[in-house]
Amino acid sequence: MPHTNFTTLCYIETEDSYLMLHRVKKEGDMNRDKWLGVGGHFEKGESPEECLLREVKEETGLTLLRWHFRGLVTFVSDRWPEEYMCLYTADRYEGTIGDCREGQLEWVKKDQIRELSLWEGDLIFFELLQNNQPFFSLKLCYKGERLTQAVLDGSSLELLDERDADGFKHLSTFYFNLR
Repeated sequence: MPHTNFTTLCYIETEDSYLMLHRVKKEGDMNRDKWLGVGGHFEKGESPEECLLREVKEETGLTLLRWHFRGLVTFVSDRWPEEYMCLYTADRYEGTIGDCREGQLEWVKKDQIRELSLWEGDLIFFELLQNNQPFFSLKLCYKGERLTQAVLDGSSLELLDERDADGFKHLSTFYFNLR
């Protein structure tokens, strides 16, 4: 079945960790070698919640019992089709984590997330999640893997970066300021 450009992504959480998926198994994966939450593309006729529950079950073996719709993230890229992602967190589930056909699942402490190989824009929505930002709309624009623009609830974010002595930007020092 052809994929839609509508997706879900869920960060299942415990008190101090998120369940993260290291995308290392799928060939041709735009997220290859990145760490993400779990989720995927809507199937025909699915609501966001139906997609969320199906994708979490397929990728983890878990059944969500409580989840929260946190925001809508729009991705624009010069390499990939645009994507509209419904972002969720979940804090109650049942079942046992199984093998995932798309990568390795691992609980990662929230304060260690920045150390992972992430898309730059993910750092923005992790910050919003950590600060319990009410429902938000976030637009992230990329050239290749470089974040070039971010717009939160209609207002542009000023993207700042720090470079080491050789002039190389490091993802762990990527910040943003709200205007």
